[in-house]
Amino acid sequence: MNSTVHQLGILFFMLLISFNVTYSQQVVSFESLLQEMTDRENLAEYPSPFYTCRQFSSYDRASVDPDLKSWFANWDRNMFLRTEVDHDRKEYVLMDAKGPGAIVRIWMTFSGKDSGRGILRIYLDDYSTPAIEGDALSIISGGQLVGAPLSSSVSDLTDYGMRGHNLYLPIPYSGKCKITYESDNIKSMGAKSGEEEAIYYNINYRIYESKTQVKTFEMSQLLAAKELIDTTQKKLTDKDVLISQEMKKDTLQGLIPVGENLNLTIHNDHSAIRKITLRMNAGNYEQALRSTIIHILFDGNKAISCPIGDFFGTGYKIRKNSSWYTKIEDDGTMSCYWVMPFKRKCDILLENRGDQDVKIDYAEIITLPYKWTKNTMYFCSTWKQYSFLSTGEMKNNEGDGFPFDINYVKLKGRGVYVGDCLTLFNTVYAWWGEGDEKIYVDGESFPSHFGTGTEDYYGYAWCRPEKFTGHPFIAQPDGSGNFDPGYTNNVRFRSLDAIPFEKSLRFDMEMWHWTKAVIHFSPITFWYISPKDIKNIPRSNLSDASFPVAMSREDVVSPLIVNNKVEAENMILEKVTGGNFRYSNNVNRGWSNNMQVFWSDMKPKDTLTLSFFSNEERVSDVTIQFSKGPKYGTFSLSINQGDGVIIDSFEENDIINEYTLKNVVINRGRNLLNMEYLMPADKNQIGIDFIELSD
Repeated sequence: MNSTVHQLGILFFMLLISFNVTYSQQVVSFESLLQEMTDRENLAEYPSPFYTCRQFSSYDRASVDPDLKSWFANWDRNMFLRTEVDHDRKEYVLMDAKGPGAIVRIWMTFSGKDSGRGILRIYLDDYSTPAIEGDALSIISGGQLVGAPLSSSVSDLTDYGMRGHNLYLPIPYSGKCKITYESDNIKSMGAKSGEEEAIYYNINYRIYESKTQVKTFEMSQLLAAKELIDTTQKKLTDKDVLISQEMKKDTLQGLIPVGENLNLTIHNDHSAIRKITLRMNAGNYEQALRSTIIHILFDGNKAISCPIGDFFGTGYKIRKNSSWYTKIEDDGTMSCYWVMPFKRKCDILLENRGDQDVKIDYAEIITLPYKWTKNTMYFCSTWKQYSFLSTGEMKNNEGDGFPFDINYVKLKGRGVYVGDCLTLFNTVYAWWGEGDEKIYVDGESFPSHFGTGTEDYYGYAWCRPEKFTGHPFIAQPDGSGNFDPGYTNNVRFRSLDAIPFEKSLRFDMEMWHWTKAVIHFSPITFWYISPKDIKNIPRSNLSDASFPVAMSREDVVSPLIVNNKVEAENMILEKVTGGNFRYSNNVNRGWSNNMQVFWSDMKPKDTLTLSFFSNEERVSDVTIQFSKGPKYGTFSLSINQGDGVIIDSFEENDIINEYTLKNVVINRGRNLLNMEYLMPADKNQIGIDFIELSD
């Protein structure tokens, strides 16, 4: 008995030594991180050695308490950890972290004179001498370290100074890391004067377990590892999926009648989906992309239930893009390359929740053998839509205007968060995405990821609408709705910046629209979860997937007369021949719904036509409520083919006035509100609040 115990003790000791030797051999290096970046299988395994992912950023430091309006303060620039004076130079500290760790993503943008041309220094282990030094734009996106896509700016269609600058080159360190910026143009925290250089930054970094061996980056590695860098760049550019002879190909096609399903079960032991390709057709194609649901179950566990277009990252409109994990082609072919392991079987079900038949022209699922380990996880995704979301009132940088946090996803258990896409429909002529991401990991009371703006999170900057595609991890396939009523699609997938969690993860995004609006806002999230926690995953709210998709503003904001009244901001803009048109929002002006149609900077004889709808034909007196003020001018106004009237809206002070048109013929269906600006040239503003019909 004692001999047996003794032998077991020796065996246990030898296993422990073996484990420690194996653990010690897992050295994290610049080279290993490059290899990890292009290993799609790696995300499907809970990380070993374990790391957490956090973020330093220039978020407004007034944001400390969710119960205060300053939680949404928006001076997200020139917010530094501290200022240091060294060698007679002033350096602003952006990041200071203890290792072992690695920088895995840096995003920056700038404004002001000579902005971005200050000196960026990255200190590793030894804080006396920077390991990397140069002007910020050259380091982040200008090619000083590497070329694209590891170092790039987006969009190519945007002026360089207004782009988002992204560095995905991994920079590991064993002891500590500090990043500083030196510029004589910086004057204050928040750059509130608007007359100085403003710096916005997000830095994602890993913190490894304390025993992890990390080899600190050296500039010489850029030359020594040139072949590996070039290989990595080519893989990330080409985005090929290598399929071996062991692959198994299953196909699915056919008609899905309304309310019906199309099913496929794959029986493979220890396998993984490596690629899904699908092309579909329907009379209302955009609606089919939203109302056709893809369900995927792994080993009997439902892991994915999402609108099919959102699942592939394109929302409900086909927008060409090629990323590391998805590809959308002009002909509607959609592919994804997430690695999706399972032990015994995989069930795929395509459900038609719409009101039309849908045809699956072709669906191909490629699986390969997969070595299931104790760290292997299931791939999951969830979708939600915030329909007819009211965004609050006009905002300012102090947090007024009632912004609020909305949730992308709440997760419980052990897993890794790997990305998200956002599809929305904006209904006003103003930027919708000033809100910051707030990601809480493992029950944090304050988010370890606190961003500086939704566009910053998705890799671009300054609300720009120009599209960018082809980057492996970030995209804006459509930005039409950024400044105008319309559709926007943003994408961010993660690789080295994936976020592991042991107990929980909560992802909130501020709804911080500059003005009052009603919008549709639809995020989809992607993550891996451990098998023991697969039962706890959140379910998609699919009720809104059957709701008609927004193709135009009136699909969200109704221009219909209701209770004898229609707000001017609800009307359809039919035509404007000059000047600037927008919807003005102010809680102090006394406007109905705190909004008015606002037409400005026009010239005499410029015209504006709005339309509204009625459910019945009638003859009625119509009262027009409009604004008067020191910059408002004289204009003519008519409804349909009725006689026009001349309205002088000049007044020394800002007030509200009204004018009543008698015996106006209101059509059943579409009606036109016509305006022509007359004079004078220096008083060229018109504001219409609403029209109201008599009983």
